[in-house]
Amino acid sequence: MTSNAERSGPGISAIIIVRDNERMIARCIESVRWADEIIVVDSGSSDRTSEICRSLGVQFHVTADWPGHGPQKNRALDRATCDWVLSLDSDEWITPALRAEIVRAVAEPHARNGYEMPRRSSFCGRAMHHSGWWPDYVLRLFRRAHGRFTDDVIHERLVVAGTVGRLREPIMHEAIIDLDQMVAKMNAYSTSSAQMRLSRGGRAGLATAVLHGAWTFFRTYVLRAGFLDGREGFMLAVANAEGSYYRYLKLMLLREEQLKVTANGDG
Repeated sequence: MTSNAERSGPGISAIIIVRDNERMIARCIESVRWADEIIVVDSGSSDRTSEICRSLGVQFHVTADWPGHGPQKNRALDRATCDWVLSLDSDEWITPALRAEIVRAVAEPHARNGYEMPRRSSFCGRAMHHSGWWPDYVLRLFRRAHGRFTDDVIHERLVVAGTVGRLREPIMHEAIIDLDQMVAKMNAYSTSSAQMRLSRGGRAGLATAVLHGAWTFFRTYVLRAGFLDGREGFMLAVANAEGSYYRYLKLMLLREEQLKVTANGDG
């Protein structure tokens, strides 16, 4: 991390949320060693994540609960002290070329309040060039005083007041390692998404689940040219379709359970 004496421009806080990611967290942290401070917020890892983070000398904090991605990122943001914030997921990392572009961007006299950057994601070892995964612009760099994450449990958004620019160099992302991780993520995300939709009054039926699943496959594989990503493109399209199908199927079942509980309570 950069010392105060070494600062030559606006300070940058790197914030990272993590849980049970001993495989990737060191790479993520090492890629932002140049930041003025690195803040890692852990939601209760049971592997070596905590040990690794502490050994790398970052500001490491553990929360007693998991409120969802948006609220957890805001907890990390609240601990940042620099004018600029760079938000990373623990399976992402910054290249030297992106670092240089970030440093130049924040030093500009008329810098924007936030910057998107393209994200280069891999699926089961293959860098995806289509399938809706590229260029996949993500808003990750912003002035601390002008940005805040939404409180969504998943698929949170960073909301920045003011103008937002774009960087050219990509942020790297090892999204899916293998099929076991793919299935685990699909199950966890579809459950969280269904619960979030239910809390907002959402409803679904079997036909809704089937149609959303079919449309998602068609959009990923055909409209977004997933077929050009080879077998991994097909695998991703199927995974996306299953995730969408289960999201609405779980919403349907949760809604039915909710109605049963309400009916029993009225009785």
